[in-house]
Amino acid sequence: MAHPIAVLEVGTSEVRVLVAEPREDGHLMITGIGRSPSSGVRKSEVVDLENAKVCVKKALLEAEENAQVSIQEVLLVFSGDHIRQVVNRGTINVMSDDRVITAEEREEVMEAARAVTLPHDQEILHSICGQFYIDDQTGGVLNPDGMSGSRLSLDMLILYGHSNRLRNMLRLADEAAVEVTEIAFGGLCCGLSVLTPQQKEVGGILIDMGAGTTDYVVYSDKVIALAGSLGVGGDHLTNDLALGLNLSTAQAERLKVKYGAAMVDLSSRGRRIPIPPETGFRAQEVLSRDVNTIMHARMEEIFELVKAQVRKEVKKKNFGAGVILTGGGARMNRVQDLASRVFEMPCHIGYPKEVSGLALPTESPEYASLVGMLKYGVRTRNSAVRGPLIGTFLRKLFG
Repeated sequence: MAHPIAVLEVGTSEVRVLVAEPREDGHLMITGIGRSPSSGVRKSEVVDLENAKVCVKKALLEAEENAQVSIQEVLLVFSGDHIRQVVNRGTINVMSDDRVITAEEREEVMEAARAVTLPHDQEILHSICGQFYIDDQTGGVLNPDGMSGSRLSLDMLILYGHSNRLRNMLRLADEAAVEVTEIAFGGLCCGLSVLTPQQKEVGGILIDMGAGTTDYVVYSDKVIALAGSLGVGGDHLTNDLALGLNLSTAQAERLKVKYGAAMVDLSSRGRRIPIPPETGFRAQEVLSRDVNTIMHARMEEIFELVKAQVRKEVKKKNFGAGVILTGGGARMNRVQDLASRVFEMPCHIGYPKEVSGLALPTESPEYASLVGMLKYGVRTRNSAVRGPLIGTFLRKLFG
């Protein structure tokens, strides 16, 4: 077994830490888990450093006791609705006499495609290669090495985010006495965790539904064509129920989890659900139809927002793998039915693959991003080249 690695996710509803031991075959053995309800975090962003620090420390301590290790370094899963994308095309001339494209030209065009000008308060998180184009051909290639051409182009998907929001999350880890060695976008981590190479090849829409944000990643034409984050999630459903039915937030959350569904079930729409009294809120009964009508409206809005982005940004819209749902929202009753209807394609729940050990992370869609980040960490640790993100960013922030 290799040295254990730890991953941290500071979510809107919960802080989670996973500890794993990577095996030589690439399999991950989960040896520790730590969890703490979130405080001081809204829409996956730090709004109260002190409260958030207490939650992170609690989750880290639990994971350390669980795995019998001391955690000094973590891989950080990051999200937030400030994350944006741009596709930048870089082009170079092939200067060799025989016009054969080599790895050197490939690296050069990657640098050209990565050279995008961003506002001063934005930082690049990821730069992801799309397809290469040789001369004036319309069809792209995945690897141009050994092919002939006079001009080489590359479309690069650049994910970037607000520097101060990234800085606050890194400072939170620093305050909790752990060093962040890698940071990655949660949606991409989910793709690493739950999708097979075959699913990525035929195309698919992955949607990670958290409490404060909904991340999405779209695979098309054998590359990542789109990625982003919406500042809406499960907490918005809770707030909708609280406002619409005159409930406290706690009452609404319990109602959502126990009785909620993304579609109105005709067979039980007249069912009355008793709501126990709570300080400041009287006991009452609500109709199942009303609960699920409210939830349906919000979930449909979320899916329509993602669908609109796909229509706008993705050229080829053949998605053989359909829609894949991860995150806590994937547990909602009938959410697959709604996604299938909105996107007009099959939908299923994504579970972490190639992982064993503690049952909770291996069987829960809400752990997809953490398991994916563990896999990402193993890849970058085993590579001579650090990931295309944040190594320089960390040095820039903390000297």
